[in-house]
Amino acid sequence: MTHTRPTAPPSPAAATGAPAVELRGLTKTFATRSGDVAAVRGVDLRIETGEVVAVLGPNGAGKTTTIDMLLGLTSPTGGSAEVFGRPPRDAVREGRVSAVLQTGGLLRDLTVRETVRLIASTYDAPAPVEDVIDRAGLGAVASRMVSKCSGGEQQRLRFALALLPDPELLVLDEPTAGMDVTARRDFWRVMHAEAARGRTVVFATHYLEEADDFADRIVVVAQGRVVADGPTAEIRSRAVGRTVHATLPPTGRDDAVATLRRLAGAADVTVQGDRVRVVATDSDAVARTLLVELDAHDLEILTGSLDEAFVALTGAAQTTEEGR
Repeated sequence: MTHTRPTAPPSPAAATGAPAVELRGLTKTFATRSGDVAAVRGVDLRIETGEVVAVLGPNGAGKTTTIDMLLGLTSPTGGSAEVFGRPPRDAVREGRVSAVLQTGGLLRDLTVRETVRLIASTYDAPAPVEDVIDRAGLGAVASRMVSKCSGGEQQRLRFALALLPDPELLVLDEPTAGMDVTARRDFWRVMHAEAARGRTVVFATHYLEEADDFADRIVVVAQGRVVADGPTAEIRSRAVGRTVHATLPPTGRDDAVATLRRLAGAADVTVQGDRVRVVATDSDAVARTLLVELDAHDLEILTGSLDEAFVALTGAAQTTEEGR
């Protein structure tokens, strides 16, 4: 599934050329009884206005710590973070940035509508309360006490509160954690609508299919570092290559397989019946050889799954770190 977003009016940041997010050499070290622990180790990341970026990584990769620094909730040990060319806390104070975090921020003894009205009263020019409630998909539960709302409904309420200042940047940390499948689907339906308004969206997630479905760009973090950054298809191919399937002619199959195995970038060649399967980093070269030199037909090229890419990239980072 993919999403298409119309061109939105340029934001003030776009007019000045400032990116939505710019992290330079960002580091964060925590002191513990066992010594200093480096959670973030030199992250460089630039996100332009209007991008939808997913940040993936295993537990302990440094995703949440990086997001905390992006929001000004904690200060970096080294490096710098800017949001729309401003210190993160200034951008948040100006209402240009809102966040949907995993927990906190809700008063259980208020209704959904009362909660939105209360938080709206803290802004000089908030978005209309009923409009925000509708956009967050909370119309049916607006009169319900927060304590009676499901986990998914409470997370959508946090999202509604994040929309009140009409932010240019939405930052979401594991926004669908704890939601069931239906609630997750509903949440991302709402997020698609917000992305279509031209907002910049940055979200951290454990759910690979969410990144695959929703993001324009994926940043993979492991061991406190960015280990991959690019469009979804590029991330897949960089980590696990592409798989080329084709039907070989009935004669000369052994020679054809030997030719394929000599190709640079052909990592694995297997044959089952008259079908050959080649895993390769250069699928174009394999395809040309199959069609032009080997007279193969019924060619099919598949990109590796995002799950495979995630495991390959984070596993490689772990191996590198252990070797230091």
